[in-house]
Amino acid sequence: MQVTRRGTLRLAAAALAAGVVEPRIARADPAAFSPATVVEAARERAARDYVAPDRSLPGALERLSYDDLRRINFRRDSTLLRSPGSHFGLQLFHRGGIFRNKVRVHVVDQGTATELTYGPGLFDFGAAGAPGGLRADLGFAGFRLLFPLNRPDKLDELVSFLGASYFRVLGPGQHYGLSARGLALGSGSPHEEFPDFVAFWIEAPRPLVPSITVHALLDSRSVAGAYRFVFAPQADADVQVEATLFPRRELRGLGLAPLTSMFLFGENTVGKPADFRPEVHDSDGLAIRSTAGEWIWRPLRNPAKPATSAFLDAAPSAFGLIQRDRHFRSYQDLEAQYHLRPSYWIEPKALGGAGSVALTELTATKEAEDNIVACWMPDRAPRAGEELSIAYAIRSATPPLHGGGRAVATFETHAGAATSSEPSGLRRFVIDFAGGRLGSSRVNLASLALVATSSAGAISGATLVRNRAIDGVRASFDVDLPTEQDVDLRAYIRMGHEAVSETWTYRYDVEPPA
Repeated sequence: MQVTRRGTLRLAAAALAAGVVEPRIARADPAAFSPATVVEAARERAARDYVAPDRSLPGALERLSYDDLRRINFRRDSTLLRSPGSHFGLQLFHRGGIFRNKVRVHVVDQGTATELTYGPGLFDFGAAGAPGGLRADLGFAGFRLLFPLNRPDKLDELVSFLGASYFRVLGPGQHYGLSARGLALGSGSPHEEFPDFVAFWIEAPRPLVPSITVHALLDSRSVAGAYRFVFAPQADADVQVEATLFPRRELRGLGLAPLTSMFLFGENTVGKPADFRPEVHDSDGLAIRSTAGEWIWRPLRNPAKPATSAFLDAAPSAFGLIQRDRHFRSYQDLEAQYHLRPSYWIEPKALGGAGSVALTELTATKEAEDNIVACWMPDRAPRAGEELSIAYAIRSATPPLHGGGRAVATFETHAGAATSSEPSGLRRFVIDFAGGRLGSSRVNLASLALVATSSAGAISGATLVRNRAIDGVRASFDVDLPTEQDVDLRAYIRMGHEAVSETWTYRYDVEPPA
């Protein structure tokens, strides 16, 4: 979206000279601000009973559909933060429909925070025009930051904060797909809690500095928190996150650095729906680098019943939800552009000690449903009155994460002879590995061994053959799976005593009763 804001926008009151907020959108009561402001606000909230966000809306906004809401756009000529030398722009989201919560947004300049005030003139409502009775205290649903990601003369969407504690970040050439969240509580359970970001403070960017800082206040029935995000679109780590959490009660099911995605079907799906697209997903696998140095790849699934997998570690592991398959032919979707969806890779700095990377897979019936959650779950849940400080980085541009062999495709089928009419209880799993030494035409297959294990059932027929189509190796094995329990599978390729591929892991679930 080309931004053509004419002139310099100015701050209200004492901050007018900074040129970052227009007077008509700024309240007249700017206040002193520092990062400690948000920390103290979170601490004070946690000491009081929880008060739910204001969700009241005029009837016309309450009835808006998702598509109706998408037609309400912040006017390009009202874009904020466009002072001389700024690389960034700020636009606000209108409340309505499913985005009911009132969110307070402030701009901070030289230690002074100015709250932004709603006005219908800030938005283009299309042919229908603005409904009547929209007051200045309506507030906003969230905001997005703009940055010239792809061309120096055009502002692209860099990050958006919209709904609960969700936020999404883009890198050059990427389309929105998965989301990050501030916090997860009880993912996939009937009592899952969705904390909200209730207020934001956006620091006006310094001239010619390609980074921007956002502070956020989080609140829910169980916890309040102060967050600080630094977005640096030209750095390897796109987002630096720091937060301090103040529990109101013991935080059971606490998920830190949570990521949320969608997997409807892929090449590993048995019994695909009637769809012209071979695959539909925002992410196709969970990648993990354990503190022991093991690389793990877990293909995602759309299970028939909710499933949770845990990857234990003595300290926080690096992990991410990855869209590894980057070929358009795998998706054939000209509109959704699934091959351009970003991956998010979490580099932990402080995430609460020993625990596990938890993967939750829910059943989805359409691609609009997010059914995948990955997060770090510390073993010890912080209790009421305690504080937990966390820090991590998020990367949205993820080239090959390591130099070893990578599992690039997973297939599952019935095993047994193709000419046999007898039903077989065996399942065959086929994994294509590429990269590292496995991509060399000079590698001697006789020097390689496939190591496959199963938590239940007997493995047989482990084989490796060269797959020249991918410059790699195809591994396969059969499993005599039990009918009464779910099974976890693992496989990797070794050369002598050395692993030359990541560890592929998978889960086979017993079919739920009809």
